[in-house]
Amino acid sequence: MEGGMAAHRQPPTPAPTLGRPSPSFRLRTESLNTLRLRRVFDLFDHNGDGEITVEEIALALDRLGLAADPAELSSTVAAYIPPGRAGLAFDDFEALHRALGDALFGAPDATGEEEEAAEEEVEEDMREAFRVFDEDGDGFISAAELQAVLSKLGLPEGRSIARVREMICSVDQNSDGQVDFGEFKHMMQGITVWSA
Repeated sequence: MEGGMAAHRQPPTPAPTLGRPSPSFRLRTESLNTLRLRRVFDLFDHNGDGEITVEEIALALDRLGLAADPAELSSTVAAYIPPGRAGLAFDDFEALHRALGDALFGAPDATGEEEEAAEEEVEEDMREAFRVFDEDGDGFISAAELQAVLSKLGLPEGRSIARVREMICSVDQNSDGQVDFGEFKHMMQGITVWSA
């Protein structure tokens, strides 16, 4: 992949001006972080060409209700787009994500964190991800809520309530037709183990 060229350059660290980040910007579970970052990249890559442009990032953020100043977004992202390319390859996107995380939260502790603190952080990351889907805050993700989020992201699964119900059933351990936090957490831990 052409992203190896980007690893040799050290773009300037962007100023944290895109708004207040969520605490789950950087997950401490590396396999989950990489998986999540790849999914975000694929969501932003609207035309599926393997690159995300500033326009595609702006479109995705706008769909999520997170409008960013186009000039700030462009200046932040442009430093990570290699010469001769229209957008960010996944490696470039990863470098941008890492730099933003370091700028906003400080570089990761080289000696590592205590295991208990890391587990608490992963738990909070999962709770925040759950809250994105639990739009009414009742502690459950219903088929309608999942469909709404998938539709906002422009995913084809969001067009079919039957498909959304299948997705719910695949993780609904108590068969109540919705996903509670425990079921969501179990699903996310399965993704972490599977991708590790």
